[in-house]
Amino acid sequence: MELHDVVAGYGGQPILHGVSLSVRPGETLVVVGPNGSGKSTLMKTAVGLLMPFSGGIRLGDADVSRLGAPARAALGLAYVPQEANVFRNMTVLENLVVGHEVAAERSRAAFAARLEAVLALFPDIRAKLRQMAGHLSGGQRQMVAMAAALMPQPSVLALDEPSAGLSPRNAEGLFDVIGRIAASGVTLLIVEQNTRLGLAVADRGIVLVSGRIRLDAPAAAVLADPDIRSLYLGGA
Repeated sequence: MELHDVVAGYGGQPILHGVSLSVRPGETLVVVGPNGSGKSTLMKTAVGLLMPFSGGIRLGDADVSRLGAPARAALGLAYVPQEANVFRNMTVLENLVVGHEVAAERSRAAFAARLEAVLALFPDIRAKLRQMAGHLSGGQRQMVAMAAALMPQPSVLALDEPSAGLSPRNAEGLFDVIGRIAASGVTLLIVEQNTRLGLAVADRGIVLVSGRIRLDAPAAAVLADPDIRSLYLGGA
């Protein structure tokens, strides 16, 4: 996935100012930065919830700059929003069935095989398939949301602040799962408020400040940069 010189915002007022980035196949890219830096705007623009004022967005070989979120999903981009990301009045299994509905192959055999592959990444939810998603903890709901997003085997999985609202312990557990997803070869674009957890699972990190990329480097280099840590990451 690539963004090139993207300008985007709301009501004609730009929040992103010429942002360019790329996520290579199998790579995990994490975007961090201070509050108000434009991280949420970047995610919404990347997944098609917000159209850019200018610039280009490509998903594989396709120019998706003017396509909305459903069309981008059909081309292989899965998105897990920060909130309202599961059907609370449906069971965990029903949520996974809904996620599989956009898959290219929707036979029973294909669903069963994909379900097993996804549950191997999320063993904690296997025993909860018949439970209502709304009865799960926040961390478990995030796992269900990610599992449902992975059901159609997307080419890119975009996660918007997955640790938001979770306790430190649950956030740690969730990022253990995200690490397994990354290790399985899934391409990940993550916007995250917890810099330590986010960069720990990333191949590369981007520091976004006032709608501009301040640094694009290997994740370890971002964490090790003392100026970046003190100025933008709260010393994390």
